[in-house]
Amino acid sequence: MNNFKGTGVAIVTPFNEDKSVDYNSLEKLVEHLISNGIDYLVVQGTTGESVTLSKQEKEETLAFIIKINNGKLPIVLGIGGNCTATVVEDLQSTNLTGVDAILSVSPYYNKPTQEGIYQHYKAVAEVATLPIILYNVPGRTSSNILPETTLRLANDFDNIIGVKEASGSLEQCMEIINNKPFNFFVISGDDALTLPMIACGGDGVISVIANAFPKGFSDMVNAALKTEMEDAKSLHYKYFEMIHYLFVEGNPAGVKAALKELGITGNTVRLPLVNVSEKTNNKIKELMATY
Repeated sequence: MNNFKGTGVAIVTPFNEDKSVDYNSLEKLVEHLISNGIDYLVVQGTTGESVTLSKQEKEETLAFIIKINNGKLPIVLGIGGNCTATVVEDLQSTNLTGVDAILSVSPYYNKPTQEGIYQHYKAVAEVATLPIILYNVPGRTSSNILPETTLRLANDFDNIIGVKEASGSLEQCMEIINNKPFNFFVISGDDALTLPMIACGGDGVISVIANAFPKGFSDMVNAALKTEMEDAKSLHYKYFEMIHYLFVEGNPAGVKAALKELGITGNTVRLPLVNVSEKTNNKIKELMATY
C-alpha cells in the first residue's frame, strides 16, 4: 500500500514529426525517470495525450513501457471516460498484466450529479481487478467530485485506494485528509500545490514537471514527506515559476518543450493541441539555463 506514496510521473507520449509514437524517445524517457528517483509511473493519463491514441497504440505503448520498466517501479494505467459502460468494458478487455493500479478520471462533458459520479465509480469498482485511484480534475471535467462523494467511495469500496486531487482547493483536500480511512491516499494533481498539500497530510503527487526534472521534484516531495520543510520549500520555489510556464499554454505542450531542450524527447503534440509559442518556449529555455 506504500507503492503510491511519493512521486508518480504522468508520462508524456513522445511523437515523431509525422505524429507516430516515438518509441526511441519513450525508452529514453522511462529510463530517465527510473534512474532519477521517482516512485511510480502513470501511463496514458492526460499528459500522455491518451485521448488521441488509438486502441492499438494504447496497447503497444503500455506493453513497451512495461518491458522497459522491467518491474523496477509500480505502473498506474489511466482508464476512464464519460461512458460508464465503455469504461467497464475497457477494464474487462485490457490486458493488465504488469499494471499495479488504475487511475480513472471522473466523467467529463456529461456533468453528472454527485450521485451519478458515485454510481459511475461503483460500477467501475465492482468489475476492477486492480486498485483504483479516483481522479478529480474539475477544470477538465466541468464537475467536481465533492469531498463527501470521495469519502463515501473510499469507505464503501476497499479497492478504491486513493484520489488524485486536482480541484485546486486546499480546503477540499484538507476535508478529505481529515476524514478519510487511514489507508486511503490523497495525491496532489497540481504540481504547484504539492508542497502545501503534503504539509496538510497528503501523500505525494502525480506530477507533470517531473517528466523533465524527476530528481529535483522527487527530492522536494521526499523532503516534505519527512517534514524537512526548509529543504522542501527551497526546492518548491526553485521550480515554482517553471511550473507556471509549463502549463500556461496547455499540458503537455509545455513539458514537451522542456524535454526537447533536455534532448530526451521531441516537442511534437497531436491536434487539437499545438506547440507552445516562441515566447513561452524561450521563457522555458531561460529558466532551464538557471538550473
